[in-house]
Amino acid sequence: MRLAKYLAHGGVASRRKAEEIIAKGLVTVAGEVVTDPARDVGDGDDVRVNGAPVGAEAREVWAVNKPAGVVSTAREPGARRAVVELVDSGARLYPVGRLDADSTGLLLLTNDGVLANRLTHPRYEVAKTYRAQLARRPAKRELARLREGVELEDGPTAPAQVRPVGEREIEIVLREGRNRQVRRMVEAVGNRVVALQRIGFGPLVLGGLKEGEARRLSEAEVERLRAAGGDGAS
Repeated sequence: MRLAKYLAHGGVASRRKAEEIIAKGLVTVAGEVVTDPARDVGDGDDVRVNGAPVGAEAREVWAVNKPAGVVSTAREPGARRAVVELVDSGARLYPVGRLDADSTGLLLLTNDGVLANRLTHPRYEVAKTYRAQLARRPAKRELARLREGVELEDGPTAPAQVRPVGEREIEIVLREGRNRQVRRMVEAVGNRVVALQRIGFGPLVLGGLKEGEARRLSEAEVERLRAAGGDGAS
């Protein structure tokens, strides 16, 4: 692992700040000052910042049922609450993708950058499942267009799995991660989303997790997420 990333995972600072700390000559590896942030280090190396030892942070993955009004960021400079504040952990956690501030439901937080990338990169096509309440009952032609894919300002969407689950409610499964995609797709077919909840991310489902609550995933759940992201290795 590169030294800057190692420091970030160890909770010293963000990767960019870690690079600055390294450039200032404040980091030693095996007693020698290192100023190259790309220097490879491992768990067995004696890495220190200002003489204090640094250990790689244990990997954690959390599921959160995000309430409306909470933002999907690690830090929020404004008055709104950041989703990381809902998790009782000392690890440097970051959201895996995003949910709009006015959307609710399942959001993953982790300090495992490799896993986060695999779960969000378009090439791995990890499914995300949503429940959307619409302004009016969707016509059959609207559902058909959503299933086929619709044209948006940033290009056509991939086909989606869509099924009605109520008079004005649909369940939609996407394998893309564009900004406000569900809302924009529904608007493109002539309807409007009035409430949106994510209920599934890959093999993981929201289940009985209450709004505003978080739980740490088990090793088995994390391995299933890794498999969904194209990596069966731990």
